[in-house]
Amino acid sequence: MAKKVVLGFSGGLDTSYCVKYLSEDKGYEVHSIIVNTGGFSDKELKQIEAHAFKLGVKTHTTIDAVKGYYDRIIKYLIYGNVLKNNTYPLSVSAERLSQALHIAEHAKKLNADSVAHGSTGAGNDQVRFDMIFHIMIPGVEIITPIRDLKLSREEEIAYLKSKAVDMNFEKAMYSINKGLWGTSVGGKETLSSKGMLPEEAWPTQVTKSGAEEVRLGFENGELKSVNGNSFTHPVEAIQYLQTIAGPYGIGRDIHVGDTIIGIKGRVGFEAAAPMVILKAHHALEKHVLTKWQLQWKDQLAQFYGNWLHEGQILDPVMRDIEAFLENSQHNVTGEVFVQLMPYRFQLIGIESKYDLMSSKFGKYGEMNTGFTGDDVRGFSKIFGNQTSIYYQVKEDADGKN
Repeated sequence: MAKKVVLGFSGGLDTSYCVKYLSEDKGYEVHSIIVNTGGFSDKELKQIEAHAFKLGVKTHTTIDAVKGYYDRIIKYLIYGNVLKNNTYPLSVSAERLSQALHIAEHAKKLNADSVAHGSTGAGNDQVRFDMIFHIMIPGVEIITPIRDLKLSREEEIAYLKSKAVDMNFEKAMYSINKGLWGTSVGGKETLSSKGMLPEEAWPTQVTKSGAEEVRLGFENGELKSVNGNSFTHPVEAIQYLQTIAGPYGIGRDIHVGDTIIGIKGRVGFEAAAPMVILKAHHALEKHVLTKWQLQWKDQLAQFYGNWLHEGQILDPVMRDIEAFLENSQHNVTGEVFVQLMPYRFQLIGIESKYDLMSSKFGKYGEMNTGFTGDDVRGFSKIFGNQTSIYYQVKEDADGKN
């Protein structure tokens, strides 16, 4: 009886090779699975399914993971205002973790002997997939044909043609990975330390001009409405905002980062809705949270984003940080006003019943109603008391020398 292997399948060159290699050369019973995290239309998913069966898989499974992806990962990236290296909203790295978790669950369900993915030996994804599989399905063999055989694109194409596989072998000038939390774009300009992607490389073209104001409604840290339109799930609000902000060319940038395996890399990305949401959420937080809530959130969120990027979503410390982040969002409720323009946006302000900038307690730089000048005199003396003692002791000690 043939051994079962669950293969993470996208329908591209690498995973198409894996199906043929595993089923015909190695004799495995291949069960393909695609995990949609917001990057595929229904039509594309049907085409990928048909392609998988044509290649010879035993079963093919499509997982709609968009809302689960938000609930398990993206929600906390918003709570933490997470931007890798102050630039990148973790578009692809977060997706891969969601996909790896679902693939591992599917392997458990099928009682598979092996699990496979099409990662090469040059990037982060191989580590993310391998590590989650080792944790979730220990003892299950991990097969990575592209990495292990060190295959070139030309070798894969020649092999598939020898198997009479009919698919588009033309390599696009730009590698595009689309998901709910942004779209990555790679091309010749991102392979070196200098170069910007040309206008035609961006998946969303700029079709809007002028300025437009949007009103984002947050409830306990989650985006629940846009311009007064309420949504049952934040995913729908994100997708709706993307249709408004995307055509302005907002959220385009190139991220330079450190890979898990130690090399640096550049990748372009566009993330209109994520960038607007993160900045709007942060603006609201600055009004409704205390100084120390903001400081500790920044520290924990930076670690959380870095550890997530490196595939460590299953580390128990992540649940601890998520609990802190979630608890911090109780008062993060209100509306944020954002002005959208071609290639940029600016925050106009917020309205919230939890706004700590309440005029009832004073106006910065003008007047106060919560304390007197005498209170400040005494406070200033006590607040600097230890530093004052330090300098007096130092002066006396140095004078004796």
